Amino acid sequence: MTPTLASATRPRGQRDTSPASRTGVMAVLLLAAFYFLMPIWWLIVAATKPAGHQFSGSGLWFDGFGLFENIALVFDVNDGIFGKWMLNSIFYSGTAALVGTVISAMAGYAIAKYAFRGRGLVFGVILAAVLIPKVMFTLPLFLMFNQIGLLNTPLAMLLPSIVSPFGVYLASVFAAQSVPDELIEAGRLDGAGEFRIFRSVSMRIMTPALVTIFLFQFVEVWNNYLLPAMVLNDSSLQPVVVGLVGWSASNGNVPAGTVVVGAFLSIIPLVIAFLSLQRFWRAGLTAGAIK
Repeated sequence: MTPTLASATRPRGQRDTSPASRTGVMAVLLLAAFYFLMPIWWLIVAATKPAGHQFSGSGLWFDGFGLFENIALVFDVNDGIFGKWMLNSIFYSGTAALVGTVISAMAGYAIAKYAFRGRGLVFGVILAAVLIPKVMFTLPLFLMFNQIGLLNTPLAMLLPSIVSPFGVYLASVFAAQSVPDELIEAGRLDGAGEFRIFRSVSMRIMTPALVTIFLFQFVEVWNNYLLPAMVLNDSSLQPVVVGLVGWSASNGNVPAGTVVVGAFLSIIPLVIAFLSLQRFWRAGLTAGAIK
């Protein structure tokens, strides 16, 4: 069979996809999008329904509008403690993500760009730490914080949250692929110190990757339930995730519809963070893919 011109000029290893395969891929993607987006759509619809009607009528379409009244009810419960929970979550997530991103950038950059004894061992330990679920450390952290008197303090939430082995791994990969060694040598020849090179040159190149690490860590800390539930017994110090679970388990003291509206409000900061950092996040995912 004589090859066609298109097949003759096509790079080796590259194949045309058939309409059936494209249709199959699109069907899987649409099914996945439906699976992940449908609960969010239900939450939006339920939050807009009048108070007490969140679970009545069609669950997937609007039936009246009472969003602003529902929000007012959420902030009226327990003297407006929901607002305190939201501020706590923003503080814990923002502080831990910011400090954790700086630590991850410095550690990953050092592993990628400096040759020192035991570098491979350190990198292997970091990879091993990525594979260990963080929930396994919750009980040891609780016992340790209890011994040193850090329970019911913001440090009990912040200290474990600023450490991110996955962030160190990502920063190391990005630094190795995106920061040229020649640029570092040029900075040294100009008389710049190592920290100045890192701060003024390398971090600028790594910005998309660092934004990615920040966003991942922000979402992880925001959604963390087990750690704050164990180390923060004072309700005024708890994040919104723990507070909403407490409302849900209040045996009807807080209406279920109010909990639903609170859950809707709790995801708004995550959506804002994702949309505002999206262009950096998308660039960061591929920053280390091509050298």
